[in-house]
Amino acid sequence: MWRITGSNHCLSKKEDNNLYKIQFHNVKPECLEAYNTLCDQVLPSIHADSAYPCELVGTWNTWYGEQDQAVHLWRYRGGYPALTEVMNKLKNNKDFLEYRKERGKMLLSRRNQLLLEFSFWNEPVPRDGPNIYELRSYQLRPGTMIEWGNYWARAISYRQHNREAVGGFFSQIGNLYMVHHLWAYKDLQSREDTRNAAWQHEGWDEVVYYTVPLIQHMESRIMIPLKASPLQ
Repeated sequence: MWRITGSNHCLSKKEDNNLYKIQFHNVKPECLEAYNTLCDQVLPSIHADSAYPCELVGTWNTWYGEQDQAVHLWRYRGGYPALTEVMNKLKNNKDFLEYRKERGKMLLSRRNQLLLEFSFWNEPVPRDGPNIYELRSYQLRPGTMIEWGNYWARAISYRQHNREAVGGFFSQIGNLYMVHHLWAYKDLQSREDTRNAAWQHEGWDEVVYYTVPLIQHMESRIMIPLKASPLQ
């Protein structure tokens, strides 16, 4: 079994030096369509501009779970310095400042987290659709992240057969000891079939048995990509 020891640095892909930011925006129900249009107009321009060392990994609306919610996932190639560079440049980006002003009129609340990527997970790459996405979020008991990583370093091999594994992350700033697993499926029935098939693999039941006690709280969101999302 692949074992991870030591700090969070051992859990993450040090050679990539990638930092991720996930944003959760709760939108006024009557504004969701206008909000999506605004995001589709502005976010791709930042993604495509080589002056910004960041990439839009995916952008979605929650379909099942918390309603009238948008979820955005960004990657910063270069870690915290890249994040700081992007934030400083956006302060002088008139289109972004106007976007933020208009966005503020549409939101009820927002929160974000800074994340690292698990070393044993796939790096998220653009994919064609149509797909639905599931974001499974786990609040772990403090002190159990390394143990979680040891079990999932083995478990992820059981969940690659239908290319469902998109990315796995753990928090650095925001809610701590938080894990996010991102999965892609063709539809809800495909999700059900794929998850049931995992139980046919020897060892999957053991992973579930030993990781469930590590969890304080868990949540599942089924999400639909926006037009601008590289993950379709």
